Amino acid sequence: MRKLRIAALVREGLVPPETFEGFGPDNTPEWKMEFDVVATLSNIGHEVRALGVYDDLGPIRETILQWKPHVAFMMLEEFLGISVYDQAIVSYLELMQQHYTGCNPRGLLLTHDKALSKKIMQFHRIPTPRFVVFAHGRKVKPPSRLRYPIFVKSAIEDASYGISQASVVTNDQALLERVKFVHEHAKTDAIAEEYIDGRELYVGVVGNHRLQTLPIWEMHFSRMPEELARIATAQVKWNPKYQKKHGIETRAAEDISPEMRSNINRLCKRVYRALNMSGYGRIDLRLSPDGQVYVLEANANPNLEFGEDFAESAESGGISYEDLLQRIVNLGLRYSAPWKQ
Repeated sequence: MRKLRIAALVREGLVPPETFEGFGPDNTPEWKMEFDVVATLSNIGHEVRALGVYDDLGPIRETILQWKPHVAFMMLEEFLGISVYDQAIVSYLELMQQHYTGCNPRGLLLTHDKALSKKIMQFHRIPTPRFVVFAHGRKVKPPSRLRYPIFVKSAIEDASYGISQASVVTNDQALLERVKFVHEHAKTDAIAEEYIDGRELYVGVVGNHRLQTLPIWEMHFSRMPEELARIATAQVKWNPKYQKKHGIETRAAEDISPEMRSNINRLCKRVYRALNMSGYGRIDLRLSPDGQVYVLEANANPNLEFGEDFAESAESGGISYEDLLQRIVNLGLRYSAPWKQ
């Protein structure tokens, strides 16, 4: 394996230390993913420099011109604190003719915009819940063509930002209140879609042109009270005590027929291509009790933390964490950006 110079781009404040000493499962630091990626790439023989970025492109330019990295490992999820600006960082890397890992600018733009991505999926006849968008700053009127219950969330934020049990509403008044909450707290448009009851599934996809799907992963809610919706709220995703209390865990999906698995994998590849994704991504789905699969959303550059869903799914499919990161690096080097053409 060739030793590479890798510039790890992370958010300012998340540059990981050299060791994980003093931390563990009960006090996981915010920079856990960054540490896992940087440490693992270093351990397999690469020269890695972590670069913290917040509101200045200067350090990126200086690193590219002076150190000349073979590839930039893209872990920035925002710029200026704005989540949709990661696409601008990747565009800047392309302008600098710099190889990078993960999704290209167009794929990031499309997957960030949940409404636009759903419109594209509908055009391609990919099953997704019916939805409407409530523009920030506009008068809100309950939709007549959606059936309750309805799931309300930000049209662009990810990582379950602002999502709670109150996000699933059953009447017009609750809908208006939740849309107002999204407008006031997320400062974005709100998207409201028909809530699909059923199994919560995730499928990782790796590749640029030739795509590989990882084993189907499922979120389980074994001790969740019946009156609560089985959704990935912020509490479900990020609160270990809440997870333990309600028996929330993710693992390989079982009791899915080979035919259904094949259909789901083909569907996820269709979504990946329709949204112009590259590098690696995760497709979130719902499998209803009657066997209908719905695509909820696509996530470019999902969490790569060791032990989390994407890496665990890869490992269950025979891809070690080291091999997964190396494959992502190789895909970044091989991605056919316009400047290479």
